[in-house]
Amino acid sequence: MYENGKLYMGLSDPDRERVYMHLSQSNRHGLIAGASGTGKTVTMKVMAESFSDAGVPVFLCDVKGDVSGLAEPGADSAGMQKRIDKFGIRDVFEYRPYPVCFWDIYGRGGHPIRTTVSDMGPEILARILGLTDVQEGVLNIIFRIADEHGLSLIDLKDLRAMIQYVTERRADFSAQYGNMAPQSLSSIIRALIPLEDQGGDEFFGEPMLDITDWIRTDANGHGVINILHAVETIRYPKLYAAFLLWMMAELFENLPEIGDPEKPTIVFFFDEAHLLFSGAPKSLIQKIEQTVKLIRSKGVGIYFVTQSPSDVPDSVLAQCSNRVQHALRAYTPAEQKAVRTAAQTFRPNPAFKTEEVIMELGTGEALVSFLDEKGVPQIVTKTAILCPQSLMAPCAEATKTRIMAQSQFGFKYDRPVDNESAYEMLGEMAKEQARREEIEREKAQLEAERKKFEAEQEKAAREAEKAAQKEAEKKAKEAEKKKAAEQKKKDRIKSKIESQVISTGGQLLRKGLFGILSKRR
Repeated sequence: MYENGKLYMGLSDPDRERVYMHLSQSNRHGLIAGASGTGKTVTMKVMAESFSDAGVPVFLCDVKGDVSGLAEPGADSAGMQKRIDKFGIRDVFEYRPYPVCFWDIYGRGGHPIRTTVSDMGPEILARILGLTDVQEGVLNIIFRIADEHGLSLIDLKDLRAMIQYVTERRADFSAQYGNMAPQSLSSIIRALIPLEDQGGDEFFGEPMLDITDWIRTDANGHGVINILHAVETIRYPKLYAAFLLWMMAELFENLPEIGDPEKPTIVFFFDEAHLLFSGAPKSLIQKIEQTVKLIRSKGVGIYFVTQSPSDVPDSVLAQCSNRVQHALRAYTPAEQKAVRTAAQTFRPNPAFKTEEVIMELGTGEALVSFLDEKGVPQIVTKTAILCPQSLMAPCAEATKTRIMAQSQFGFKYDRPVDNESAYEMLGEMAKEQARREEIEREKAQLEAERKKFEAEQEKAAREAEKAAQKEAEKKAKEAEKKKAAEQKKKDRIKSKIESQVISTGGQLLRKGLFGILSKRR
């Protein structure tokens, strides 16, 4: 409940003095911790209502489905009437709904939340995928190549296509950007599978969320409470952590520096915050710590909601100045250590032992320490937390449907858009390459057929020439043979003639000699 620049959170015990959180100090971040069923969700709702009343937009994660009750007025009961009188708010308390807007990464319990792979960036993506330093370096090169070649990385199929493209041309790219081992490229592909299985295909896409759409007030000046329906998302820690990291980075990059404002620009409640840090490498913790530390000057308050303060790394926990600690149970040595750790995070109160009180708190009670108006941590106080004005159960499905139908963001975000990006562009490039290769194959085939035809023609010409030569030789032989036969015939005739001449001459000679001899006689 908001009162003159302060959030009325409850009554101290046993003094029954009002416990306030100063609005001007609420961007110094905070922690709401406690075992299951001790009242963390009610505390988160009371804070969210108070911020909304102060005109501060809120974002919170609904991991069980009951936070949606902020959309409906609370239900009256005898117990509620006693609490109203107990907190002295009879004159100002009213059951009422709050302006809410529902969101859901899967788009089923609210408007879809999407971002692009490029906007997520290689650094956050590498940490979410659990890549080694070498693999992260390869991922950076892939993003660099995509950027230099004008290939937009919008969804995971774009990233897969890009990795495949780089793999096929690894030798060329390695010469320019440095070595990219096939093992590293394969590891990145394998690391994408769990993220895809957890719904990454739906989270990465367009239209991408404009983070400033969460920073709104209604017509009455009340801050809009943005509720992430995370009942399904919470089962997939990689996707949930990716979303939270991206959201913090997006706020840090897009919001202007405003120093220490009178009230926050927006306040975030990260429920089940341990999922953000569980198994996270040191580099990721450092990134979160840096973001939490610097985002304060952007007017953003971040409140981690978890079971134990030990769920949050010390370096991040040190940035959480506003603390609400509900009951913790200690049945094992590890749980007892967690209680001692939680007690040590508070400024001691001489009236009680913090470690003992933590285990004795009832539902709706908490140990509270907020910053005073000067930014100094107050002494820890046992406090009965105020009751919310909205419904403490999930809202009716009809209410959610009505709110979503009336929302201004349905037209903007509900329908996915698959714009041309690396997947399509590389696909076209592959088709063009295939066409070029087909043309080259056809040219090569035509060239081969031409050469074959020319070879056949040349062979036919050689054979024709050979046949002609053989025919000519045959004719020459026949002519020579004919000539020889004719010559032989001529020679026979000549010889015959000569024989006849000789014979005739001999006869004539004999006749002449005979005549001469006859005369002499």
